[in-house]
Amino acid sequence: MGVKIVDTCLRDGHQSLIATRLSTEDILKVATHLDKAGYHALEVWGGATFDACLRFLDEDPWERLRLIRKACPNTKLQMLFRGQNILGYRHYSDELVEKFVQKSLENGIDIIRVFDALNDIRNLKSAIDACIKYGGHCQIALSYTTSPVHTIQYYVELAKEVEKLGGQSLCIKDMAGVLLPDAAYELVSELKANCSLPIELHTHCTGGIAEMTILKAIEAGVDIVDTALSPFSGGTSQPCTEALCYVLRGTDKDPKLDLAECRKGTAILTEIKDKFLADGVLNPKALTVNPRILRYQVPGGMLSNLMSQLKGQGAMDKYEEVLREIPRVREDLGYPPLVTPLSQMVGTQAVMNILAGERYKMVPKEINDYLKGLYGQAPAPVNEDVRKKIIGDAVVITHRPADDIEPEFDAMKAKYGDICESDEDVLSCALFENVAVKFLENRRKKANKEADEVVEFNVYIGGN
Repeated sequence: MGVKIVDTCLRDGHQSLIATRLSTEDILKVATHLDKAGYHALEVWGGATFDACLRFLDEDPWERLRLIRKACPNTKLQMLFRGQNILGYRHYSDELVEKFVQKSLENGIDIIRVFDALNDIRNLKSAIDACIKYGGHCQIALSYTTSPVHTIQYYVELAKEVEKLGGQSLCIKDMAGVLLPDAAYELVSELKANCSLPIELHTHCTGGIAEMTILKAIEAGVDIVDTALSPFSGGTSQPCTEALCYVLRGTDKDPKLDLAECRKGTAILTEIKDKFLADGVLNPKALTVNPRILRYQVPGGMLSNLMSQLKGQGAMDKYEEVLREIPRVREDLGYPPLVTPLSQMVGTQAVMNILAGERYKMVPKEINDYLKGLYGQAPAPVNEDVRKKIIGDAVVITHRPADDIEPEFDAMKAKYGDICESDEDVLSCALFENVAVKFLENRRKKANKEADEVVEFNVYIGGN
């Protein structure tokens, strides 16, 4: 049986390369061709797409999903979901998680990929239960990283727990692109030997090894791989869909996609990509291989963010020093995987440590909360001297953080009932309150203006 392919160009591909700036209009130009190509699924929603729609594109993310669903009647649609964080950056109440899952499935999602930045599966349970309750396919992603505690056996034990919780498939989420080919072969082999769930591999090309890693994973029996149609592949994105198809053609792993439909999609996306290159939104650096990440285990997006922070402070001469500080901070914090939001938190702390000339003299609120247990259980013991310096004698919780969060949906509905036309609007406000409220207020103003124009037109022509 051939390997299955999930194409990511409509979510992670453009999130990685052009800061999630594909408009719904552009997506719909290519969606029908992707729908006919024979993919296992299309990743089209979740991650940063929700925030970007509201914040930068003046679009309703729910309407985007409905339109993609209509354009893709033949293919499963997939989204990325941050567990108890949903699509935001803090933990939300269980009933909000359930409501969001329910509405995601109702509006067109088939597969929800759920992950937790710390691999704390307590933070996944609400999303898993809701996905099963409302008939979706729940895929659990294990955030891949390397450290003394993140061994092959660590991931095997996690996979066993995930299977017990009811996850229906498993994803190795290599967000930094640091999974080496031989390690991928060993990891997939061990997971296949100890777990009955289908296994998917998600990686990034940033370090220059992703194509080799995917091939070794396929050799080991991985069931599904994530790739991106060529214009939005490579660099900080995923390996190229068409190239993999040519490599596997005629083998027992041949995915047998309709490459004629892929070519039609590629032609459309190439025009769109050229527009973003000309506008400067697509920085050619995002397409450049950066083997440094293999040395420092730092995701490409995190490197860009570090450079931006240091340039803003006029301290680019401290770049190498900050890169050396990142592993030290990570060790102090119990080796968290460098994925959103932990990658931003660790990177910012490393910058502060170097610029202040004293470690942990300045500390962001998020690091303070992390050390109080408000993000969940760290993979390894935290440096207690560091914890004491930062939070003093403050209480450290050991229970699931969401146990302390009261239901939020009804309060948000009461607060913004005048501008919310649906439960989906309320959920938008709950996740990105200021941004969503601004969007919904503007939407209402536009609707009122259009209604006034219709009335004026009717009066002018003598209508009612």
